[in-house]
Order: sequence, then structure tokens, then C-alpha cells
Amino acid sequence: MNKRKLSFLEIWNMSFGFLGIQFGFALQGGFMSRIFQTLGAAKDDIPLLWIAAPLTGLIVQPIIGYLSDRTWSPRWGRRRPYFLIGAVLSSIALFFVPHSPALWVAAGFLWILDASINISMEPFRALVADKLPESQRSYGFVVQTLIIGIGTWVASNLPSFVSALGVSDSAAQGVVPMSVKVAFATGAFVFLVSILYTVFTTSEYPPEDMEEFEREKAKKNQFIPDILNNIGSMPLTMKRLGVIQFFSWFAFFTMWSMANPALTEHVFNSPAPVESEYNMSDAQQKEAYDLANTKFQKASNAVGSYMGTYGLSSMFFALLLVVYTSKRRINRKYVHMTSLILGGIGFLMMKYIPSEEYLYLSFTLIGFAWGSILSMPYAMLSSSVDPKKMGVIMGIFNMFIVIPQIVAALGGVVFISNLLGKEAINAMTVAGVCLVLAGVSNFLITNRKAITYEVENE
Repeated sequence: MNKRKLSFLEIWNMSFGFLGIQFGFALQGGFMSRIFQTLGAAKDDIPLLWIAAPLTGLIVQPIIGYLSDRTWSPRWGRRRPYFLIGAVLSSIALFFVPHSPALWVAAGFLWILDASINISMEPFRALVADKLPESQRSYGFVVQTLIIGIGTWVASNLPSFVSALGVSDSAAQGVVPMSVKVAFATGAFVFLVSILYTVFTTSEYPPEDMEEFEREKAKKNQFIPDILNNIGSMPLTMKRLGVIQFFSWFAFFTMWSMANPALTEHVFNSPAPVESEYNMSDAQQKEAYDLANTKFQKASNAVGSYMGTYGLSSMFFALLLVVYTSKRRINRKYVHMTSLILGGIGFLMMKYIPSEEYLYLSFTLIGFAWGSILSMPYAMLSSSVDPKKMGVIMGIFNMFIVIPQIVAALGGVVFISNLLGKEAINAMTVAGVCLVLAGVSNFLITNRKAITYEVENE
């Protein structure tokens, strides 16, 4: 199919729903560990509590990719029905997460939230490949990254913004502060509205051969064989990208799960108070606990705000690439390699910074890596696979995102960081080493079409 080139506004509209998706991911990534700690989780238990997120992605994304490849509605298209279903479920889960009365309830809501976000997210990746000619693929994924950067920065700062308006950061023992509850409710609203904007401003191409499409759709009991067949026949470039993705996503899962305990303890000297260390029946001890808890909550707000910097820097990184890729080709391999290594340096700095303000520099460098992770691998992959299977391939590619997170959650982060010492900040060192390894692994990519799309007459 000859696809026309789209304007910036058209690409912006089709990607705008990612603003809401990233509100969900940024609130989850920046503040779920804080919620777990508030509800009594020990810091070494936090990665395991996060296991719901990658496990859900491992199951949901290939299924949604497979189903969306076989969906067509003249009114709603192929991918948009999944955007909408995921948005409704995600918004409900986002609202209720900070109201969890117990740790197991919060872990359960994380499971529901991540499954719902995945329902919306996977078809967005496929939509770029569906709608854009190959010469605009890098441009399209970079525009998505620009929107993701905006969402990350705003959502990461929401509790601080809300707190500055006078909403309380204090709460009773085991209760999430109102500032976090209001932030999550705001995120739920933005998630739904931004997805609706994309649903109603974007059209989709119908299947090229409707008769063949209907025949494929009518086949029964093909899901598991098709998935296994596509896994077995994945292109060599996809496998090599998987190595890069493994180290990249191990690093970012480590950040999402461990940055709050690591930085509140190491940089702000305000770790989460442990209830068993206080005599709560003694008024003076209870007051000391409440004071320590309020310090921890305010430090957590600050950590969230500093983390938002990586969204802001990824946004500027993406903006530069948007301007550049609209007119010129880029070497995706070297852009990705350089960005990942810079992000690794950002993590490695955290253990040695002399004051908290240096976290801005750390997270700025991490943002370069994040901006590249959200665009370059998908641009390289989309140039290497059958466009008729774009949905299911993008879903299978997600395995290279979730498997490292599962390994990290099942003890990988705690085991490796404990080799360096018991301090939580060692987890950030592990994340830094992983991103450097991910950067070096780009030497594995040798497919010229994946590295630099050669512009042809279209």
C-alpha cells in the first residue's frame, strides 16, 4: 500500500493518546513504590511487589497485538477500539490505587492498572507503522516520544504541584497522603480525555485485501500456533534488538522500583520510618514517627519531581530529533548507543553527587536514554518486519521489555545490588551499568535498512 506522508498535526493527533498513557506510567513508576512503603513494605520487598506489571505485559501485549491485527470496524478502525477499552479500565484503576487500605490491595490494583495500560499502549506502537510510510517511521516514533516526555514531566510533578496548592502531604500511619490521591485522580482524567482525542481525530487504513483479511479472521484456534510461529521466525535484527532491550529495561525497572527508597535514604536522608522501631502507644514516639513519615512523604515528592526531569529532557531530545528527522536521515544505531551510555552515566553519578540539585543532571542524562528507548528500537524494528503482522510482532517484541523486568522483580535487582552493599543506592549503580551494556550492545545491529532508512522515491 502506498501511504501518503502525514503532516505534523496529523501525527500529533494520532499520538496524543500517549500523553494519557504516560500519565499512567509516570504515576505508577514514580509513586507506586512510595505507596507500597507507606503501606508497610520493606525496601527489599518492593521489586517483587512490582512483578505484576511485567507479568501482565508479557501476557496482554501479544494477545492484544494479535487481536488488533484481526479487528476491523468501518467506524472505529483496527487499533482504536483497544485504545478506548484500555483507557476506561486504566482511569478506574488509577483513581482507586492510592485509596488501597492494605499492601495486597495496592499490589492487586497495580496488576489491573498495568494490564489496562498495556491494552491501550501496544496498538499505539502498531498504529505508527500502520499509518506512516517508512520514510516517516523515525519521525512518527519520535513525535510519540515528545508527547511521552511531556506526560512524564507533568505527571511526575503532580503530587508536588498539588501539595503547593495546599493539599496535605501528611497522613495517618498506613494511609496515602491526599496530595497523592488528588494527583492520581487528575491522571485518570487526563488518561481518558487524551485517548478520546486520538480516537475521534484519527482515521485508519482498511486492510489491503478485505477478502484475505476475512479468511484469516475466520480461522479458528490459530492464536497459539500463530504466536509460536512468529516467535520462531522472528528476524535476526529483532533478536539482536532484544539484547539491547534486556539491559535497557532491567535498568529502568530498577529505577521505577528502587529510586524512591534509594534517593530518599541516600540523598535526602529521609528514609521511610519502620513502625516496629517506634512505640506507637507512647505519645512522644508516635509524634516522632509522624514527623519522620511526613519528612519521607515530602522527600518522596521531591524524588518524583526530580524524576520528572527525565521526561522533560526526553521531550527536548525528541523535539530535536523531530526537527532533524523531518528533513534528514539519522543513524538510529549510533543515536541509540550514545543516548543509552549517557543515561548510564546519569545513574552512576547518583551515588557520588554532593547535593540533591545534581539529580537534575543525572535525570537529564537518563532522559536522553529514555527518549531513545521509546523511539529508536521501534523505528529499527518496523523496518525489519512484515507490515501485515505489525500488531502481533510489536506485541511479541514486548517480551524483550517484560522478561528483564520479571528477572529484576524476582530478585535480580536485590541480589546484584546487595553484592555492592546493603545501601539502597547501589540499585542505581546496577541500573547505570546495565544502560552502558545496552549501549555497547548496539554494535550487534548490522541491518542497514534498520540502521538508516534509505529514502526512495515515493
